[in-house]
Amino acid sequence: MLMRSTGLGKTELVAIIKDCGPQGDHLILYVDTTEPVKWKIRCTLTLKDAKKLIVVCMKFSIITFVCNIPRWFREPKHPGDF
Repeated sequence: MLMRSTGLGKTELVAIIKDCGPQGDHLILYVDTTEPVKWKIRCTLTLKDAKKLIVVCMKFSIITFVCNIPRWFREPKHPGDF
C-alpha cells in the first residue's frame, strides 16, 4: 500500500495493513508504515463510512479491476503521481 499526505509534501509512505477489528461503533484499521519511517497508524471506520466505501466501489471500473485475477499474483506497477 502506498500513501501520500499533503502535510508531508511529495513524501510517499509504504505501508502494510496489519489488522482490522471492531471497537464500539467503529472498525479500527491497523496499518504499519515501513518506509521512509516506521509508524503505527490507526484509522476508524463507522458503518456510514463502510456504506460509502461499498457504494463508491460499485463502479464498473473498480469491479473489473478487482476481478482481474492475474493482477492478484503479480507485483503492482507504481501508480505515478496520485
